[in-house]
Amino acid sequence: MTSFSNSIACRRRAAVPAACIVILCAALIAAAAARPDETPSDSVGIIDGEAVTVTGPMSVELVHGQSKTVLRSGSDVRVKSGTARIDLVEGGQISICGPAHLSVLKSGGSLTIALETGTIHVHIERDLALTIYTPQIQAQTVAIGDGTQDVLVGFDTQGAMCIRANRGAVRVEQQLTGQRVLIPQAGDVLLLNGQLGNLRTSAGHCACDLQSTRATPAPQPEVSQPAAAGEVPKKGPNAKPDPLSATVEKSPAKEEPVYQVFMPPLIYDANAKVQPEVDPKMIVLVRRVRVRPTLIFQGRVEGETVAAVTPAPPPTLAPAESSSAPKSAAPGGDSFVDRVRSFVRKLWSSGS
Repeated sequence: MTSFSNSIACRRRAAVPAACIVILCAALIAAAAARPDETPSDSVGIIDGEAVTVTGPMSVELVHGQSKTVLRSGSDVRVKSGTARIDLVEGGQISICGPAHLSVLKSGGSLTIALETGTIHVHIERDLALTIYTPQIQAQTVAIGDGTQDVLVGFDTQGAMCIRANRGAVRVEQQLTGQRVLIPQAGDVLLLNGQLGNLRTSAGHCACDLQSTRATPAPQPEVSQPAAAGEVPKKGPNAKPDPLSATVEKSPAKEEPVYQVFMPPLIYDANAKVQPEVDPKMIVLVRRVRVRPTLIFQGRVEGETVAAVTPAPPPTLAPAESSSAPKSAAPGGDSFVDRVRSFVRKLWSSGS
């Protein structure tokens, strides 16, 4: 009886650690499953820019197929040149005009920005307490009702501090003397040497415009469907044109024909030893050529005037020559008897 009770006690003692291990594993699995869906409380927003350096706490997430840098509480941001944009988690945007150097801290529903150099333009859409610290000045935004907050804080080229309250008000405090000033909405002031007693109208000394949000559309999956043999010649030419062929068609220098081959989707069967081949009847070859327009000329073509050549009149024979022509032709027609007769006459005429 004693041995039986001891075995039961041993089993109970062994079951307690096993139950604890099971509960711990379930808690770890639940935490791991809930982690991707929940945004960490110290996340500030996604930063985007060309010449930006981020140090300190941060994370890289995949948003719409692109890697984005997420700032966390304690991140140090340095913009070497140009501009950068921070899309806040609560909604809103921070535009940074470089060269600039700042740090971000977040605790609950409040955001603190420690600005050393540069200019920032903050636009807050929701209820988020914003405080901006500089070496001498502390600026805190004040919302009017439930409206948005839009402020600009920065330094100009000469080192003077600019504060502009586009929407809402800004409470400014000198950290050394404790002096406070409330800048109303649409106020634009310039602080020299960090002294609130030397407030001047800024008149747009600092400029930093909000950047338009460039939303990256989610890529749409393309689903290919096998076409029937009778539909391929009809749908083949109307398919989506190739960008390379469109570029060739637009280029006036190249007029060679462009060939496109439309093939059905390939099929892979893991259970088959030999993969099925593509039916050649399903392949369509499209030839694209540029038709040259026919040139038609309308009007009259004029050339150089050609002078007409007048034929020369036939030469006229003199009367003497015409009369001598039959005499000269007569001797050629005399016979031998006539010559003897004329010779005898000459002899008689000379003898008498």
